[in-house]
Parts: sequence; structure tokens; C-alpha cells
Amino acid sequence: MELDRSQLIIIDLEASCWRKNPPDGQESEIIEIGICPFELATASPLHKRSLLVKPIRSKISDFCTKLTTLTQAQVDGGTSFDVACHTLRTEYHTERYAWASWGSYDLKMFRAQCEGFQVAYPFSECHIDLKTVYANLRTKGYRVGMSRAMRNEGVPLQGTHHRGHDDAWNTARLLQKLFGIHGNDLLESYLNP
Repeated sequence: MELDRSQLIIIDLEASCWRKNPPDGQESEIIEIGICPFELATASPLHKRSLLVKPIRSKISDFCTKLTTLTQAQVDGGTSFDVACHTLRTEYHTERYAWASWGSYDLKMFRAQCEGFQVAYPFSECHIDLKTVYANLRTKGYRVGMSRAMRNEGVPLQGTHHRGHDDAWNTARLLQKLFGIHGNDLLESYLNP
């Protein structure tokens, strides 16, 4: 399928986590999918959304709640991973657009969880690692976290850091700033591999 080049779907995942290793019988899994469609022609973030995902192979640790603010009760009210992937495909048409995240963690986590849960992968094969894009453009190849990149560029964080929808929105705002500096063809080489 040919990519629709009108939008980029920016994704930020939160996953169950622990200070050290997971307890016996538990594994890290996606608990929130943050989504922000980004209009490429105007370099505009369109809106943000949080899809909470009910974990089935882990419990939310105190460490995870401190990091993300998400509680067990909140994610227990979430949808299944399968339904969340269906929502991405049907409401955001994620198979038609390139998608992006800050780093490759989200890509690896999605692929592993789709395989492990036997759920169809909801995205196109065109993933853009914005951490690498930023490193190549602004920090001579040195990779930095999203919040540090925002500080570097003078873009204040909005919302709660380590919440998927807020981090996807902030990543889109940072990308908007980069488009302003480097032009709207900034991602052309990534969209045409």
C-alpha cells in the first residue's frame, strides 16, 4: 500500500515497569498508547489522545505509578490490546501513514507485543525514529531524551511527562519547531527510503 503523505502519526507508549526486574510471572507490557496526528503540509499537531490498555501479564508497580501517574485502577478500566490496535487502524488509519516515535523503543515494544499476543501489527512499515532525526540535525549525532531536546529548543513541556498522550503531543510540538527551522521537507528522506 502506498503511503498517504498528508499526515504522520506520532505515538508514545507507556508500559508497565519496575525499579529493577519484574516480579516472577510478570513482564512489561503496553498500558497506554499516546496518539498525535501531525499534518505534514502545515507542520501542525492536530490533537492528542490517550488509549489506556488493560495489562494481562503484569500489575502496576508503585514505581510505575510514580513515573507515569497511572494506577492499577485506571489501566484496569482500559481496553484490551487487540481493541486498541483495532482503534488505531480504524480511527487513525495507521496502516496508511508513516508513524514516528522518540527513539525505537515504541517500535520494538509494539512488534514484540503484537507477536506475543498474536495481534495484527497496526502500523505501516514506515517508522521514523525522531530521536535519531534530532541527533542528526541538532546534536552532531548525540541522542538525547525528548524533554532535553525540548529544553534545547526552548519548547516548554505541556501536560505530564511520561503520559503517552502528553508526550506524543510534546513530540509533535518539537517536530513543529524543527520544521520551522529546517523546512517542511525535513522528513522527505525518511518518507522515501
